[in-house]
Amino acid sequence: MKREGILKHIPWMLLGILGAACLGVVALRRGEHISALWIVVASVAVYLVAYRYYSLYIATKVMKLDAGRATPAVVNNDGLNYVPTNKNVLFGHHFAAIAGAGPLVGPVLAAQVGYLPGTLWLLGGVVLAGAVQDFMVLFISSRRNGASLGEIIKKEMGPIPGTIALFGCFLIMIIILAVLALIVVKALAESPWGVFTVCSTVPIALFMGIYMRYLRPGRVGEVSVIGIVLLVAAIWFGGVVAHDPYWGPALTFKDTTITFTLIGYAFVSALLPVWLILAPRDYLATFLKIGVIVGLAIGIVILNPELKMPAVTQFVDGTGPVWKGTLFPFLFITIACGAVSGFHALIASGTTPKLLANETDARFIGYGAMLMESFVAIMALVAASIIEPGLYFAMNTPPAALGITMPDLHRLGTEDAPMIMASLKDVTVHAAAAVSSWGFVISPEQILQTATDIGEPSVLNRAGGAPTLAVGIAHVFHQIIPGANMGFWYHFGILFEALFILTALDAGTRSGRFMLQDLLGNFVPFLKKTDSLVAGIVGTAGCVGLWGYLLYQGVVDPLGGVKSLWPLFGISNQMLAAVALVLGTVVLIKMKRAQYIWVTVLPAVWLLICTTYALGLKLFSDNPQLEGFFFLAGEYKRKIAEGGAELSAQQIANMNHIVVNNYTNAGLSILFLLVVYSIIFYGVKTALAAHKNPKRTDQETPYVPVPQAAPADGVTEGEVKVSTQH
Repeated sequence: MKREGILKHIPWMLLGILGAACLGVVALRRGEHISALWIVVASVAVYLVAYRYYSLYIATKVMKLDAGRATPAVVNNDGLNYVPTNKNVLFGHHFAAIAGAGPLVGPVLAAQVGYLPGTLWLLGGVVLAGAVQDFMVLFISSRRNGASLGEIIKKEMGPIPGTIALFGCFLIMIIILAVLALIVVKALAESPWGVFTVCSTVPIALFMGIYMRYLRPGRVGEVSVIGIVLLVAAIWFGGVVAHDPYWGPALTFKDTTITFTLIGYAFVSALLPVWLILAPRDYLATFLKIGVIVGLAIGIVILNPELKMPAVTQFVDGTGPVWKGTLFPFLFITIACGAVSGFHALIASGTTPKLLANETDARFIGYGAMLMESFVAIMALVAASIIEPGLYFAMNTPPAALGITMPDLHRLGTEDAPMIMASLKDVTVHAAAAVSSWGFVISPEQILQTATDIGEPSVLNRAGGAPTLAVGIAHVFHQIIPGANMGFWYHFGILFEALFILTALDAGTRSGRFMLQDLLGNFVPFLKKTDSLVAGIVGTAGCVGLWGYLLYQGVVDPLGGVKSLWPLFGISNQMLAAVALVLGTVVLIKMKRAQYIWVTVLPAVWLLICTTYALGLKLFSDNPQLEGFFFLAGEYKRKIAEGGAELSAQQIANMNHIVVNNYTNAGLSILFLLVVYSIIFYGVKTALAAHKNPKRTDQETPYVPVPQAAPADGVTEGEVKVSTQH
């Protein structure tokens, strides 16, 4: 038996050695281009070994998952909210919910400092922190009847920290929604092809919703195929529309126009029935998400492209043009998802546990789905690193940092078109010179040719990560799939990103509406009624109004809204993850498993160090390179005061936007600090009291054994009685 036991580990040992060797090549081969395959193989090896051993250790030793214990879905099976679901199906639902814009955008932005730092954090962070958090919260919630994060904190720590947590979760949701919307705005501004394609998803989703509900109920696969065909047709026809002399200019919108349109859309969408638009779009997003990432991985294997971005760039010192801040701590908040994400704690509690058929499935769904998201992030980082570095910086650097002012591309359809094109060529020359001066040589012709190849008037001022990723996707797909040009695949990439970002925006606005109604209901009980149209309108208006305000401020920020909103999003998101891990620590102590708290304490402490230090720098640093909130606000107030009559009205308005944005960000940052450390204070207090008590004090629901009959739709008795052993 011992010999057999050793033999079964040999393939895993070989896989681990292969992964370590590939990672060694990625880390040690400096000053030369290496194949992107090294990163892909290293990542897959790390994920498989971590899932096989570390997640199994947590499942069997730390949590002691019980296959014979009935889950909330089995106990409360009502066919509506509590539905035991096949673990493979639930994996897809959970993955679709957690894998939003973060794992796509954060790694693309992180490429500013090179591909190596981001790769190491994505792999180490997900294994030791991100997947642990998701797994732990899913386990804790499933042992508490599928309670939400705020409800669990209230049960385990008390009503005061529970209320604080609910308030903090709502604030973080607002930041997340503002950032998601900003990414869509930056991708669609001045892009008639993108606008037409993304707008087409609304009638397509409506058609799918009506088709599934009234015409062909239950035919999910059938309607999904129809939806995908319609999406491909929309992408192709979008190219025709964009080059039409009338419709092209008519669909070329400024970023502010798209902002208000998106706010209006989100308000209406959040009040519509879920089956009408949200559910159909979710189906499309899931198919596209998995298909594109798998296709991108296969394309990289076939093409074996070189990583053109250096392993480490000079911008590790904090002088980068895309985002400000040194490697530590700002890399760890720039990659806001993919390694660890507090937002996942909101999904792993309250929603997914109500669908869990067997407690042992939590390992596959909680730990496994987070590993899959990390792979998505790795693919995004690779896609950003295989394009020319000069093009990467030209696309993602705000115009002000390039020393240029973008012409009004909306006027390309007017008689001023020749003048606008001449101006565009001029600013492209200046942009190329600025980027080349940083050591990433690129010619104006290369920038202009890229814009021509993807069917856009310009690729400048495309911050936010989404357009860069779309260029990387187009770079791979147009070489391995004949018959379509770069323009088609670029807008396919934009649609791929925008589709599930809009899905997350829809779902997030609904969740934010319910959170706000719950908060306001403490003062006006009527507003807690989720079935009331008036209460729904009030909650939706409040939620959309708050994230819409932050979105608008980010869009009109002359320094680039991504630079101000993304750090705030990253910090708040990682702080929420730290709170979730602190909760996990408290629960383990109350369960009398204190010997295992290192599993949650170590990542929690690391996240708190990174986020607190980063927030302190963003608040109080007077280093101009860090662009601290109070420092920038003070600087621009001084410029307004000293400028006097020499400043134009537009210049004063731009400076005032910067002042307001930075004071807003500073206020939110201080609020986050108070919320997080208040919960940590109560967590430590609760943990100390529990440690002194010789008995278990956790608030698990009573043990109920799994019934003998199959408990759910499509879930067999054999699937329920899964062993925790590998």
